[in-house]
Amino acid sequence: MIKVLLGILGIVLGLILIAIIRTLLFIKPKTSTFESKHDEVREQKYATILSKMVQYETISVKGENQREKFLGFHKILEEQFPLVHKHMEKTEIDGNLLFKWTGKQSDKPIVLMSHQDVVSADGNWERDPFSGEISQGKVWGRGACDTKCSVMAFFQACEELLEQGYIPQQDIYLSSSCTEEVGGDGCPKLVNELKRRGVKPWLVVDEGGAIVNEPIGGCKGNFAMIGVVEKGQGNLEFTAHSNGGHSSYPSKNTPIARLSKFVVDIEKHDPFKKEFIPQAKAMFETLAPYCPFYMRLLFGNLWLFKPLLKLLMPSISAQGTALIKTTMAFTMQSGSSGYNVLPQEAKLIANLRYAPHQGMNESNKVVENIAKKYDLEMRIVDGYDYCPPVDIHSDAFHYVEQVVHDVFKDLPTCPYVMTGGTDARFYEEISENCIRFAPIVFGKEQMKGMHGLNECVETSSLPGAVDFYKGIITKC
Repeated sequence: MIKVLLGILGIVLGLILIAIIRTLLFIKPKTSTFESKHDEVREQKYATILSKMVQYETISVKGENQREKFLGFHKILEEQFPLVHKHMEKTEIDGNLLFKWTGKQSDKPIVLMSHQDVVSADGNWERDPFSGEISQGKVWGRGACDTKCSVMAFFQACEELLEQGYIPQQDIYLSSSCTEEVGGDGCPKLVNELKRRGVKPWLVVDEGGAIVNEPIGGCKGNFAMIGVVEKGQGNLEFTAHSNGGHSSYPSKNTPIARLSKFVVDIEKHDPFKKEFIPQAKAMFETLAPYCPFYMRLLFGNLWLFKPLLKLLMPSISAQGTALIKTTMAFTMQSGSSGYNVLPQEAKLIANLRYAPHQGMNESNKVVENIAKKYDLEMRIVDGYDYCPPVDIHSDAFHYVEQVVHDVFKDLPTCPYVMTGGTDARFYEEISENCIRFAPIVFGKEQMKGMHGLNECVETSSLPGAVDFYKGIITKC
């Protein structure tokens, strides 16, 4: 027995030694040196345009028809981008916008997209959230990052190319819904219009990934994180019933107690499978050379350390964990309306993000089986499954990579697993290449401000964003 254990230990040590040697010889340290270059004239010009767009409040409300509000925003766009409105075919559907720039050919059309609407701006902001203030090298306000900066950038790219008399090789479409933040039907209406016309985009570029500073802890520098797969998401409601009663003589296993036990069970015994899908594996392997040695060793040798990382990742990084499994977050709870009343019914809401290797149906079934242990009813409020991944070896992915390399010198590119949702998922029906990448530099301040307080975007990143969309249009 001892000989067997020593033999196993010897094999393990031998494999670790191979991984160390492999890391030292083949995974050479790299450094991301990219920094946005200042172009004060263009920065000021683009910041002024974006400021005017931010000043117009475009908060979307689920279930409400807000066409008139967004028609007002369209007037801002028309004022800022007159050539786009003069030379491109405009289609407006319930506040959602689709522009067509007719090219020399129509066999590989390209869609550039980002949404007009923003989330609410509650809380105590340091500046008025709709001031569009330009100060400290930033444009401040709700939507500055998410995602009026992208809308400004691709409209401005077209405006400048039209001014030069440029005619694209392929048809170019600009798509912008006004219901993205509430998961509405705006983008599907635009997709249906393209389906009616028989348009099948070769490439769709939406928000999602970005130029991110330190995408995982310890990996220093800026990286173009190009989203190639999007997790699904859904909301589940759990209900516990009882006969109620007075709080002075509580029975065992009251509704809130059962819900609490359920939450603790999920939190302590993660029920979801952890897996490095090919896109996540490619992401960690791409970033490995830019990490400290111990991370290079782990991420650069997933053939050996994958089981260990599956075990350790929840303790290392919540963001990293979200890349390799379905996640479940408890977000809302309700019970009785009285301090001294046991509820006859208590409810709990959870938001799930479904991983490609354990999709919506399987993940929901796993949770439902656990809920039954605590005599809870589960109801699916809403949801949709993960999106098919983009082939990271495809011409379309390499095309986007090449534009990034041409525009942003010294900026490494990396495939990225999207944990949030975008409108691009609706385009999956008519395009195989829906890539999620906004050419904006997102530091910690920008990441914190999105859907939070004091949202802002660096003015230095705006010229590069415009140039990126120009590159997408002109290199096809």
